[in-house]
Amino acid sequence: MLDKAIALLDALEAGPLSLNDLADASEVPRATAHRLAAALEVHGMVARDDEGRFILGTRLAQRSLDVAARPALEVLRDATGESAQLYVRRGNKRVCVVSLESPHGLRTIVPVGAVMPLKLGSAGHVLRGQAPAKGWTQSVEERERGVSSVSAPVMDGSHVMAAVSVSGPIDRTTRQPGRKYGDAVVAAARHVEEAMGWG
Repeated sequence: MLDKAIALLDALEAGPLSLNDLADASEVPRATAHRLAAALEVHGMVARDDEGRFILGTRLAQRSLDVAARPALEVLRDATGESAQLYVRRGNKRVCVVSLESPHGLRTIVPVGAVMPLKLGSAGHVLRGQAPAKGWTQSVEERERGVSSVSAPVMDGSHVMAAVSVSGPIDRTTRQPGRKYGDAVVAAARHVEEAMGWG
């Protein structure tokens, strides 16, 4: 059964596939492919795009994603002077997989591995698919008093794979942090996509 699961993951490396296409590409019977894909989805190894097709999940991509994202987040941190993070979705939570701290004494500190709710904070909104047409969303004191943030989605086609975020104290970021940092956050997200081959 493990060999069949690996065959599904190998097939998905080429891009999104419907269940029928996944079964054909992996040479796994349709019913077995569906059962295995559903099990892999529960563990974050497989996900679905907006059209319901199967794609590789963020958990599988995380190791390469954090390495690929780091240079873009370093540029973002240096350009804004604020802390920069990368989050991925895990069920109804979000997990920080890259965190680079601001050089300022007063700064936002989010440890790698921190688990946070999806319903609070700009990164949570992005991972729930709520980024507006301008490409970024902001939050002010939603998760923590005195802190604001701006986040943008990292996309693989139509699927949100991660959220790039910059956060800091309101005294510097203001109550309209998107005006200051929105463009830089979106640019960082595009660089991550390019580094992953998703752009």
